[in-house]
Amino acid sequence: MNEQKIDPKKVRGAILQEYARCKKDPAYFMRKYCSIQHPQRGRIPFELYPFQEKVLNIFRDNNNIITLKSRQLGISTLAAGYAMWLMLFHDNKNVLALATTQLTARNLVNKVQFMYEHLPSWLRLKAVEKNRLSLRLSNGSKVTAKSSNSDAARSEAVSLLLIDEAGFIDNIEETYVAAQQTLATGGQCMALSTPNGIGNWFHQTWQKAELGENSFTPVKLPWSVHPERTEAWRKLQDRDLGPKMAAQECDCDFLSSGDTVLDPEVLTWYETSSTVQPIEVRGIDRNLWIWKHRDPMKSYMVVADVARGDGQDFSTYHIFDVEGAEQVAEYKGKLSPKEFGNVLVGIASEYNDALLVVENANIGWATIEQIMEREYRNLYYSSSSDQETVQSYMAKYERDKLTPGFTNSAKVRPLLVAKMMEYVHEKSVKIYSERLLKEMRVFIWKNGKPQAQVGYNDDLVMAFAIGLYVRDTALQMRQQGMDLTRAQLSSITNLNKKNNSVIQVGFQQSNPYLIDNGSGHVEDISWLLK
Repeated sequence: MNEQKIDPKKVRGAILQEYARCKKDPAYFMRKYCSIQHPQRGRIPFELYPFQEKVLNIFRDNNNIITLKSRQLGISTLAAGYAMWLMLFHDNKNVLALATTQLTARNLVNKVQFMYEHLPSWLRLKAVEKNRLSLRLSNGSKVTAKSSNSDAARSEAVSLLLIDEAGFIDNIEETYVAAQQTLATGGQCMALSTPNGIGNWFHQTWQKAELGENSFTPVKLPWSVHPERTEAWRKLQDRDLGPKMAAQECDCDFLSSGDTVLDPEVLTWYETSSTVQPIEVRGIDRNLWIWKHRDPMKSYMVVADVARGDGQDFSTYHIFDVEGAEQVAEYKGKLSPKEFGNVLVGIASEYNDALLVVENANIGWATIEQIMEREYRNLYYSSSSDQETVQSYMAKYERDKLTPGFTNSAKVRPLLVAKMMEYVHEKSVKIYSERLLKEMRVFIWKNGKPQAQVGYNDDLVMAFAIGLYVRDTALQMRQQGMDLTRAQLSSITNLNKKNNSVIQVGFQQSNPYLIDNGSGHVEDISWLLK
């Protein structure tokens, strides 16, 4: 019996043909030649699901990809396979795998190494360097595992920056900025993660990618893309993880993730059931939103938070209908402290000489001084003692124990937040502003303290919290026979009174935005709000 001879030329031709097909099609390469480590079954072929193949092609065809994913979809393994394909079929490719810890990043490199070790001999290039943190091939391509820090991507040109669980890396902004120089020559960036709260780099980058405002291609992979996942499986996740965690881990729900101060479900209710467009937009900067004009029969509060003056935050105020616990107007903009003081006097006068509550921290004093120079008669005063409670303040009401403005101390701030949480969670305050609710979304617990996510502001939120706190104070005082808007404040109009050359305001004028500068010249400042 004659044995059939193998033609070396045909073998070489077949190998070259197969090599060319693998180089062109990473999905074909992975299905046919890549192995993965199954926790129960050991080494098995990497049999791609249709959705994984689609994602892989997106990896191949796009420069920057951000992937918002459900748990247990094999996307990290898919990214490892893509890294293997990139290194094997392209010379001098430098893949950098970043994660929250070096161990996590190393796990991804281990997946690459496992695939490499089980490639057929004709396809496997020689490894010139191989250890727990890196693999370097004879064609100059390599993969390296590092924990994320600002220096991780600085040292050398990166062909592929692979960021695993990007939503959980605290300093990812610095790392990504540092990587820009190394990626400038055409390198890829792939950011993968389940959601982890809103306001962080991953969330911001995802939002901008959806709007087409950056170079990232957004890929969203909820649990339902997996052909073997059913509604019954999803219900089990609610039982095992809890509804909030399941919404994050399975549904790719940013709004249910993270440590937000205010319940995301309640904020969603406000967004869908309560917000409306303002009936009027005013101001030189078009930042005064009005939902309801003044009612002459109602009492109002104007509650203001003054910008620190560093250019990073905003001066804000809300106008509340006191009795109805209703937001009727809102401002968020950047005016000078003096301009802001004049605007506050004007708008407070317009709304029935509203109680004017201005936080007196930092540059707030400059705004309060302007208000006092105009002798506005309904300015809020607070206790000069940091130890005073609302009850003790009411019981010991004396002029010499009061200071102009609202004092937001370390003791008071938790009370403000608690009061706001009570009102919002019980849905007992009417909120119309989308702008305010967006700030509430990124108002989080960090190291046990309520504050805005990095890169965001809480100016509207804190002014709103102060307003609700003061409203409760006013109602308590009324119950005890004291009128916060009149009786309390009429006796202190002479406090810190200025000399006779001060700017004065005539409260009986039809236009509250006319001021007398003391030299007989009347200035109209209504341009600030028209």
